[in-house]
Amino acid sequence: MSTVYACPLSYSLISLTGKDKLSYLHGQITQDINKLTDDNFLWAGHCNAKGKLWGVFRLFSHLDSYYLAGSKPEVEQSLVELKKYAVFSQVDIQQSEKPLIGLLGDDLTATLETLAINFDDEHSAVDFAGGKALKLADNRVLLMVNDEFSLPDDITALDDDALWQQAAIAAGEPSLNSDAIGEYVPQMVNLQALGGISFRKGCYTGQETVARMKYLGKNKRAMYIVSGKAEGLLDELELETQLGENWRRAGKLISQSYNQQTQTLMGLVVLPNDNEAGQILRAKHLPQVELSIQALPYSLEDE
Repeated sequence: MSTVYACPLSYSLISLTGKDKLSYLHGQITQDINKLTDDNFLWAGHCNAKGKLWGVFRLFSHLDSYYLAGSKPEVEQSLVELKKYAVFSQVDIQQSEKPLIGLLGDDLTATLETLAINFDDEHSAVDFAGGKALKLADNRVLLMVNDEFSLPDDITALDDDALWQQAAIAAGEPSLNSDAIGEYVPQMVNLQALGGISFRKGCYTGQETVARMKYLGKNKRAMYIVSGKAEGLLDELELETQLGENWRRAGKLISQSYNQQTQTLMGLVVLPNDNEAGQILRAKHLPQVELSIQALPYSLEDE
């Protein structure tokens, strides 16, 4: 029987309530919110007027609210920006304190049955007695839980979400640290590969830049997975690539996670989109740390 792990997630949550929440949020994000149901979650980007991302989120609904789950820097920035114009609509936008828990394991079937969480092939979200469950992958389920929720006894509890974050990185799921806020257009972090950009929905903040990247072929960058041996997380995020006998700037890690057992660092970095799997990068300020580019688990072609 495979081990199932549970960890407290370091993500934060934004909640939106009120009768104008759909129309208001629809004009703010890259996703067509009309596609959202109680039975799915959607990836979505929130951009500034120049089309640069303030955050990448997992968007879902529960009861009478919409929720955006993202990294703490993403939520902190997007919360401020979303509230700026909310005074003109009947929508209440707050940071939610609901706990988020990650379930990981090669086989989550028994655990989900115990929790009465029933996904089918067509649905990626489900309400259950303890709150809301999102199926990010066969081996990962995100739970937003209420105060009455408790984990089954046969689950191995972890102190942090390093293992979860490493799995998310391996799946090519973008997450922005504070250095990456406002730096990248959605296609530069592969959001189109996750179905997180609607090119048919109409106007939203930053749409002109995002559309130009698609239809005029202006985007020359993409997000890559990197992995290698290290002694811990990198304090300095800049990576270099070799050009002849010299090394030059390649890009900055936008997220990273460290596995202490295997002494492996994994991260996401935005690079020119002509890089290939197997290419070696190194940490600029710690050159003994070499990270190789891993194959992406999805295609980078637009929808």
